[in-house]
Amino acid sequence: MPRSTERLLAGLLRGIERELPRAIELRHRLHREPELAHAEERTAALVAAELPVPARVVAATGRIARIGPAVGASVALRAELDGLPIGERTGASFSAAGEVMHACGHDVHMAALVALARAAHALGEELPVALLAVFQPSEEAYPSGAEQLVREELAALAPAAVLAAHIHPELRWGAVALDPGPVNASCDAVEIVVAGEPSHGAYPHRGRDPILALAQIVVALHAQVGRRIDPLAAASLTIGVIEGGSAENVIPARARARAALRAHRLEDRRALEQMVREVASGVAAAHGCRAEVELVRGEPALENDAGIVERARALLAETGFDLAPAWRSCGSDDFAFYGALAPIAMAFVGLDGAEGFVARPLHHPELLPPDSAVGAVARAQAVLYVAAATAG
Repeated sequence: MPRSTERLLAGLLRGIERELPRAIELRHRLHREPELAHAEERTAALVAAELPVPARVVAATGRIARIGPAVGASVALRAELDGLPIGERTGASFSAAGEVMHACGHDVHMAALVALARAAHALGEELPVALLAVFQPSEEAYPSGAEQLVREELAALAPAAVLAAHIHPELRWGAVALDPGPVNASCDAVEIVVAGEPSHGAYPHRGRDPILALAQIVVALHAQVGRRIDPLAAASLTIGVIEGGSAENVIPARARARAALRAHRLEDRRALEQMVREVASGVAAAHGCRAEVELVRGEPALENDAGIVERARALLAETGFDLAPAWRSCGSDDFAFYGALAPIAMAFVGLDGAEGFVARPLHHPELLPPDSAVGAVARAQAVLYVAAATAG
């Protein structure tokens, strides 16, 4: 590792350690007062008050702060502002009241990025390029905050890279997963509406049953995923909503299903969409019904830049991390939209086995990362920044 890289990382790590007590207190305040997507006014104000420089308002409720050189190149690090519509059941002294909760680690990510921003600001002119601390609204809901920033404010700032670190309860504490290529899936939302002919349940031959047709469509879709997609490739389909009818003895006119399609490869993303349209239309027709399919395209697959990953991996040992085994999932994150703007990389910071951590999955009402996760995420963010900032 070049001496300048080693010195920069060491300076950031020392600064993070100094900032941790303040960052942990901020984490508690953020966790106690979560807000849903597009309504993160109080959250953004809490974050902005702790930053060492004034922050610009972006995407209505977001904030961006530039740390370091006022002109020239920059590297962006993202944290998410929004919570989830989940009632918390952690029992923590700083738990949220009501039906909104930081159940995906966003409170940890924000507090960590504030700690890193303050540490970077303390280094002053030692920073080789500016650090853009991006506090993004609406990661958990559409319209996507990341997509808006890519179209508007962040695009104008033209960062050389966009980076993020995310906690993960299935990875070992002390380990970071950081792999090149696709690490999260694309995710598209689909609505299938089947139109039939209503009838009395005692005279089914007089009608055309959209519920029966939709039930067969659901079964056929699950079967076809395994016949349309290479079994060695990551892809999934989830039917999360089925609706239809109003009485047990009435064949209704319509039935509806909503689904999520996920894939790591662009060709599989396209194949899944085509599959849904073909299966829904064909199976509905076989039942004397008609199917309409509406697809709302979501985030693309999250593909980590190989160069940033290689340099960051070489720095992990300096921060006390081990490299986790290769980690890829069909989870999705709107962070992937930033890939249209610049090289991107996301690191996953393990929680499993951390002192005081009770294993729960992401988006669970009892998920509570320990306070020590704030420092772990901040160190991972520092590694990513240094890897991108010192690229040749």
